[in-house]
Amino acid sequence: MNKTPAREKNDQEVLLDQLQRQVAAVFEKMPYDVPLLLFTDPPKNEVFIQTAREVIRTFRNISSKISLREYGLTHKLAKKYNVDRVPTLLFDPDRYPLRWLGVPIGEEGRTFLEMLLIMGYREPGLERETQKILERIKEPRAMQLFVSPTCPYCPQQAINAIKAVIARPELFSLEIIDIQVNPDLGDRYNAFGVPLTLANGIQIAQGAQPEELFAYSLEKMAEQTIYIPDNDAPLVETELAIVGGGPAGLTAGIYAARSGLKTVIVEKGALGGQVATTPVVENYPSFTQVGGKALVDLMVSHALQYLPIFQGEEVMEIRPGLPVELLTPRRKIQARAVLLATGAVYRHLGVPGEQRLAGRGVSYCSTCDGPLFKGKKVIMVGGGDSAVTEALHLHHLGVGVTLVHRKDTLRAQEHLVKSLQESALPVIWDTEIKEIKGTARVEEVVLYNNRTRELTSRPVDGVFIAIGYEPATALAQKIGAVLTPDGYIQHDARHRTNIPGVYSAGDVEGGFKQIVIAAGQGSEAALAIYEDLIHPYWRASNPAV
Repeated sequence: MNKTPAREKNDQEVLLDQLQRQVAAVFEKMPYDVPLLLFTDPPKNEVFIQTAREVIRTFRNISSKISLREYGLTHKLAKKYNVDRVPTLLFDPDRYPLRWLGVPIGEEGRTFLEMLLIMGYREPGLERETQKILERIKEPRAMQLFVSPTCPYCPQQAINAIKAVIARPELFSLEIIDIQVNPDLGDRYNAFGVPLTLANGIQIAQGAQPEELFAYSLEKMAEQTIYIPDNDAPLVETELAIVGGGPAGLTAGIYAARSGLKTVIVEKGALGGQVATTPVVENYPSFTQVGGKALVDLMVSHALQYLPIFQGEEVMEIRPGLPVELLTPRRKIQARAVLLATGAVYRHLGVPGEQRLAGRGVSYCSTCDGPLFKGKKVIMVGGGDSAVTEALHLHHLGVGVTLVHRKDTLRAQEHLVKSLQESALPVIWDTEIKEIKGTARVEEVVLYNNRTRELTSRPVDGVFIAIGYEPATALAQKIGAVLTPDGYIQHDARHRTNIPGVYSAGDVEGGFKQIVIAAGQGSEAALAIYEDLIHPYWRASNPAV
């Protein structure tokens, strides 16, 4: 029987009420109160102040463990805690040096929720290796973390920093800076990409990091790219280990677990891969239009019903054999089969200035960094679906965007080209970027016209790059997997690589870069792996195995 709209609304209200009761129960079990101090000074930033009040009151109404007091900048407590901006939120300031300059909404709502729980239980929940690193630090670390409500990577880095402060409040302090509320601070510290982490005024990380790498960067006062633990992590025994938490990996996990295979997913970055930073998805079946992050959240929630996901862990090494061994900074995983769903990474221009100014005006994610350029002039490089979609997204954010394409026609879908034309976004045709210039941030670009062979300079505040992706095949190459001439993992019709027990799926295989195709390949690979583990194909050529 079909439900009427009224009945559907009633069901939604019931589900929402159940969720609120569950959250309230978790908060009420917290052994410690969480006092919050909100500093305001109307009419300055009145919209942000009112939003902050509403967010905090929502949680305060759920639990009596959370209290809120509000003061102006002239109050003696503002001087005591050195508060000179509004809105500023302090968290149990006599115990923890934690403050939030801005409003915990959007993606940062997740940070705020987890932060309250960590403080209410006073248990940071750090991994053993992270604790060991933090214990080695003997000098104070005053951290500043620049975030944006639209950045799906920011919560991971924020929680890393929060846990460190809760663990060692006598040594560490943290100031979370909402860059949309405080754009002047972003300019002051050249924060044109989020998350950006500073310690004692020194940049120690650009982007989100696994927990151990964050702690290691904090110790070394410089961004670290690898951390090898002193001893082996706990052992996880499973039948299938999936490396990669994008659409292919998540779908494969669902299908494998539903087939009866004990399965785990390991993802070093944000779940969802490139989809998590796609502003709008308009071609995924059953959704006329859906935000990329919203689609990812649905996939992740579905997968978590069937299997564990180890997020923020990088697979450092794979040792083929029976079983296959995977090593991460936290654990050793033994599996009967491995699925490489490592996806693809942003393709770079490879021009002077690009790497040096990354995060300082050079960006590959309009969802993360677009709001930082409101009212400024940027160029978007590319001519495909991603470039046009992101250019339109920037335009709607109030960014002055110009598209630069090396050819005289766009590769993007017709409806996207039409939207571009209707928005009257300027396009510079037949043109490439030869250099990105700037001292502390992007200031101008050097353009080369392929038709006239003329070099020109153009002043800009930012350069957004969307020229495709490179397959992430580093792990595959380490174990000797054969690649295609185009650099993708070579595989057969059942997604088998040349390494027995190792499979591939998704963008790392090449072909059309579409979410639905990656998901389909993930399900295909999972079903093939299930059948192969029942009747291992490699035994046909080597019965002794």
